[in-house]
Amino acid sequence: MRVLLIEDDRKAAKLLAKGFQEEGFVVDVAPTGEAGEEQAAVNEYDVIVLDWLLPGKDGLAVCQALRARDISTPILMLTARGSLSDRVNGLTTGVDDYLTKPFAFAELLARIRALLRRSRLARPAVLRVTDLTLDPANRRVTRGGARIGLTSKEYTILEVLMQNAGETVSRTRLVERVWDEASEVLDNLVDVHVSHLRKKIDHGPGPALIHTVRGFGYRLGLADPSDA
Repeated sequence: MRVLLIEDDRKAAKLLAKGFQEEGFVVDVAPTGEAGEEQAAVNEYDVIVLDWLLPGKDGLAVCQALRARDISTPILMLTARGSLSDRVNGLTTGVDDYLTKPFAFAELLARIRALLRRSRLARPAVLRVTDLTLDPANRRVTRGGARIGLTSKEYTILEVLMQNAGETVSRTRLVERVWDEASEVLDNLVDVHVSHLRKKIDHGPGPALIHTVRGFGYRLGLADPSDA
């Protein structure tokens, strides 16, 4: 899961980012509303955690701008404003949920997971390619009925490949979805993770499903003559 945290308080942002990372999330941090809006426009996120009180463009304005761009990523607003009128105002601009400060990280995590569950209702509950299945609800991966244990990055790589089954996914796209912006990622690091994933997915008697597309990236599905 990739999270965009828009928070100007450096200490709070650092603590929240660390908590998300310990839960296996990939986290990008934006210190201003303008920076967060730009990041949300160019990257794919599973959820946005947005502080209301930001320097320059505040959280409400950022939310309005994102919805105006047809960015439907779930948004959870962090705010010290708990009045009914504030909540109504936020909901009408496209905020999906609120959490009033101060809060426990466990509650924030629970609310984010609830948002993710609701956002998946419009998508297939389980991804399937031949006998390979991925269930986003419980992060369970099986092939031929046998469960496969994956690391967080392997799981996210597989999820991206399965969401784009039959299409070639570039290394750049995988980096954008699996690593945060602060990471320095070389192509060979992507290749190493995909190699480990391939050994787990394609080690059995069934046909190979993860294929290298020379000079570009990877494709998940049955073999194609153009695959390397």
